[in-house]
Amino acid sequence: MKKYKIGFVGAGAVTRLHLRGYANHRDRVEVVAICDPSEAAVQERAEEFGIPGRYTKLTEMLAHSGLDAAVVCTPSTIRGSIMQPLLEAGIPVFLEKPFADTFAEAQQIAELAKRQNVPVCINQNFRKHHKFDFIRDLVKAGVIGKLEAIQFDSLFYRQDAGWRIHTERHALSVMAIHWFDGMRRVADAKATSIYCSAYSSEAVDCLGETDATVLMTFENGVRAHFTQSFSSPFPKNDLVVLGSEGVLSTSSDTIGLYRRDPSGEPNWNPQPVQTWEHALPIEEAIFDGLNQLLVWLETGVEAENSAYDNLHTVSLLAGAYESAGANQVIAFQDGLLG
Repeated sequence: MKKYKIGFVGAGAVTRLHLRGYANHRDRVEVVAICDPSEAAVQERAEEFGIPGRYTKLTEMLAHSGLDAAVVCTPSTIRGSIMQPLLEAGIPVFLEKPFADTFAEAQQIAELAKRQNVPVCINQNFRKHHKFDFIRDLVKAGVIGKLEAIQFDSLFYRQDAGWRIHTERHALSVMAIHWFDGMRRVADAKATSIYCSAYSSEAVDCLGETDATVLMTFENGVRAHFTQSFSSPFPKNDLVVLGSEGVLSTSSDTIGLYRRDPSGEPNWNPQPVQTWEHALPIEEAIFDGLNQLLVWLETGVEAENSAYDNLHTVSLLAGAYESAGANQVIAFQDGLLG
């Protein structure tokens, strides 16, 4: 198994999750450098995790660190300026979600990566951390018959700090990007339309939206709906996947399968006929995403978390913002914004 030299661009809080996950796989990953305009941030993170190469300029890191691949954890607002020199230097990239602030910028990054023939993968760690891929496999195995709808509620209180609270795009970009991606994975089809209603609650100090309700349709007829709240002191984390023969429901590490009551009458206290346990720490899910990039480098087979695939997720995010701004349904062409 080949070991890769990795360099970080960005030294913010999310890098800790990456570095903790990579620390469990030293046979696969050697973190040799970290770069951030803030020297204090670079030194703090490098000291914490024993990273030898410390830079405040990306050009210097590219020139001197001997990277095999880069992990980009910068704010999404500056992704274009960071990705261009990396891709032009031929450096494969594992990129934090959302991989761009707009669909147009995401397209530009994906097209540049294609022209340069440089693999780029996106850190959609909730595919495995939040059970979406596990449930996708259950649906594909036919445990609920024909998939018809997906419903999800994600409510909790979150007060961010720093650059996030000054951007016009907040809860959907920070958190709901996971639900766009996960629901698309479970639906296993291209999106055809989206409608979103969003607002910024006075309970949270930020410029962008804190709460949103989203309805998506897919070309196989599946309807998906979720509510995201950063303003709710009452937490809720309920995912329900409805099929023609049963329902999958989860609010913890346990996934339950429910069937109709044989009597045909409503059952207000149903018990699952089967359960599964699935839990993958987020740090391990992040490493899995990076490892998909490394396997792509070794096999030449495009990873499932590639930037090209993720254009469909960013398209849903951008479509939601467009819908919320215009208060109208947005249609997709071949799963992408027109």
